[in-house]
Amino acid sequence: MRTYHLSDPEALRALAHPLRGTLLAALRIDGPATASMLGRRCGESSGATSYHLRQLARYGLVEDDPGHEGGRERWWRAVHELTDWSTGEFVGGDPGDAEAHRAFARRVGADYARWLAGWIDELDDWSPAWHDAWELSDIHMRLTPAQLKALSAELLATIMRYRDAGPDGDDAERVAVLLQAFPQRGPLP
Repeated sequence: MRTYHLSDPEALRALAHPLRGTLLAALRIDGPATASMLGRRCGESSGATSYHLRQLARYGLVEDDPGHEGGRERWWRAVHELTDWSTGEFVGGDPGDAEAHRAFARRVGADYARWLAGWIDELDDWSPAWHDAWELSDIHMRLTPAQLKALSAELLATIMRYRDAGPDGDDAERVAVLLQAFPQRGPLP
């Protein structure tokens, strides 16, 4: 599994753009596509998607797809399956980098909220087995930073084990697992 380690503040700023996040996710989840295909899927012009794909390529996140060489349209593919980053690389130093990190994290959170809302909106289109299988929970506890880091690592290892095992049955569907774990102070908003 190839992972892009996000450490460049300029790449972080590039990924904070909502359309760029959508394009990268589409290429990672659905595979290679042209700017025109992505434009139709995202409700954007092919010129806009082409520009944003070039920006993603500038930071090594997408590249030309060698499986579609020589055609009239340029095909793009994601270079990595995952992006990871350390908040500490951006927060606590340059205030501009910290704000770029907040914009990026907000964009990612908004994507997750949109994906969840899409599932909720289409619940009636899914079988009872899927109605019983999905999870939406919030669990509050007290942990140290080290415990939270260990919990996150254990959860990710379990999720990757299921992902790497692949589907086991004809009724398999793509599943999004959104993992969010963060400290809170004061009353819930």
